[in-house]
Amino acid sequence: MTLSAQVSMYIAHKRALGYKFETEEAIFKSFCRTVGEGPLASVEGKSVLAFLNGNGPVSAYWVKKYHVLSGFYRFALARGLVSSVPLPYSLPRLDAPVFVPYIYSHEELKRLLDAVPIACTGRAPIDAYVFRALLLLLYGAGLRISEAVSLNIADVDLEQARLIVRGTKFYKSRLVPLGKDLTHVMSEYVGKRNDRHSGGGDTPFFCFRNGAPLSKSAARCTFRRLRTAAGVARDGGSREQPRLHDLRHSAAVHRLVAWYRSGADLHDLLPKLATYLGHVNLSATQHYLTMTPDLLQEASRRFERYAMENDHD
Repeated sequence: MTLSAQVSMYIAHKRALGYKFETEEAIFKSFCRTVGEGPLASVEGKSVLAFLNGNGPVSAYWVKKYHVLSGFYRFALARGLVSSVPLPYSLPRLDAPVFVPYIYSHEELKRLLDAVPIACTGRAPIDAYVFRALLLLLYGAGLRISEAVSLNIADVDLEQARLIVRGTKFYKSRLVPLGKDLTHVMSEYVGKRNDRHSGGGDTPFFCFRNGAPLSKSAARCTFRRLRTAAGVARDGGSREQPRLHDLRHSAAVHRLVAWYRSGADLHDLLPKLATYLGHVNLSATQHYLTMTPDLLQEASRRFERYAMENDHD
């Protein structure tokens, strides 16, 4: 059995358990190109190490590849496809720092929205009104870009002020309520969109100028132009720059800051935020809650009030 066939069997197994396994599939394709098409048992340790090391610095992606291959080899061992595992016994020290999500300030969000017409001029295949609505929905509803571009007209119920997000992680769907202001913005967008494109229920909610479904790659490419036009950047190379996905991180952090300032019960609200974001547990939500100065300040104030109250008991 060829390596590709063995990989396909493993991917099918994981998807049967409910995993999408899209990033992992891309890693396996790269692995097969690197080590060749012989059976897995013939792959030597030096070939595996060459794949893990790649051409750049040792980064978190090295660790991701390692864990993907580790799961594959455990699967292969259990089925007698290999008798040993040629993976390194220890993980190297990372040369590159772990990526820290960028939390946009409200002023930066305004600059991004104001610069949308600049980013969507010339040969850009996305109309400015479409990209602006996409940004507002990503931030206002805390969506993943994959979830937003997968929406059809029928998935957006503006009368009930909610979205149906279908087939997310683990192939689950969820209802996402929309606030009053965001619903109004989406209603205006739908009016413009339906003047230019078909309004059938199975047609894409976000589309290119030619009516085709908007793609993740095009949205990210346009966002990179937008980020430059708006002057939103941080220290470091191109890989460290703010991302489109960071709108979702920013939405979560801004919501938490607002709850702190209003004196809300976070123990009650954090599980609801996790559900809203489509997370299966709070640990996944914690990854989104980057400690910004505003969040640190509000958390400190909450703790100070708590400590003073206890001092008087």
